[in-house]
Amino acid sequence: MQNGMFEGVFVPNVTPFLDGSVDEASLRRLVDYLIEEGISGLVPCGTTGESATLSHEEHVEVIKIVANQAAGRVPVIAGVGTNDTRETKGILKGVDALDLSGYLVVGPYYNRPSQEGIIEHYRAISGETEKPILIYNIPSRTGRNIEVGTIANLSRIPNIVGVKDASGDICQAMDIIAQTQDDFIVLSGEDHLMFLLSCLGGKGGIMASAHVVPGKFLSMYEMVKEGRPKEARELHYQLLPLMRTMFREPNPAPVKCAMKLLGIIESDELRLPMMRVSASLREDISGVLHAFGLI
Repeated sequence: MQNGMFEGVFVPNVTPFLDGSVDEASLRRLVDYLIEEGISGLVPCGTTGESATLSHEEHVEVIKIVANQAAGRVPVIAGVGTNDTRETKGILKGVDALDLSGYLVVGPYYNRPSQEGIIEHYRAISGETEKPILIYNIPSRTGRNIEVGTIANLSRIPNIVGVKDASGDICQAMDIIAQTQDDFIVLSGEDHLMFLLSCLGGKGGIMASAHVVPGKFLSMYEMVKEGRPKEARELHYQLLPLMRTMFREPNPAPVKCAMKLLGIIESDELRLPMMRVSASLREDISGVLHAFGLI
């Protein structure tokens, strides 16, 4: 598989729920909507997909539904990471026969392992598949930063091909680009930093906000790639109010609210301890959708 398949703007799609269960009909409708809107690829069971509250069986089920509905139209990068190496390997084995382009594996959360433990975690998982793996570094949620040296070390494992960087530290992202080979993919995991990171050598992003207007986010990245930074910057500032609104309350509640308001999913239900957005934010989300001419 070519690393270029990981370039562009990917959506870490939400997992719709209805009366406590995975809403398959809404999930399939969401997949079609995002593909029709021009997204580069899908990432089921990431943070935005509420992977932390999915059972093992649901985790596998959601990935299967997304892969089946996508039907090869776009790359599907399945989120399989947990804080348990054995559990992660078990999920991976349950979906490895599917038509997946690769895996997104989050740094082990809660356990707070050493950098050596993180390396061994990824080494063990990489040995379970021939498919490409993206590291997912999001220290605000995991409690442990995956350091630049650790990522550079892991980049030498043949099927570890890139990183989704959600550290929020643009200096760290630059150091990763500087200390890895040119074909190592660095994707922004912070929506508001995708423009800047793309200018610095990043290859796009995996972004929750792109649920709403996927084509505009992709256009911003392509403008940078084509050497049109001024136009890309203007689009970045056009999208910035949307990005800020989507993260004013804990992700993925705002995105689920937006998808429900657009009629893509039936319910904006979340699983505790996550809760629906406040009435005031719901009103603001409606305003943002209206501003983009979506409702």
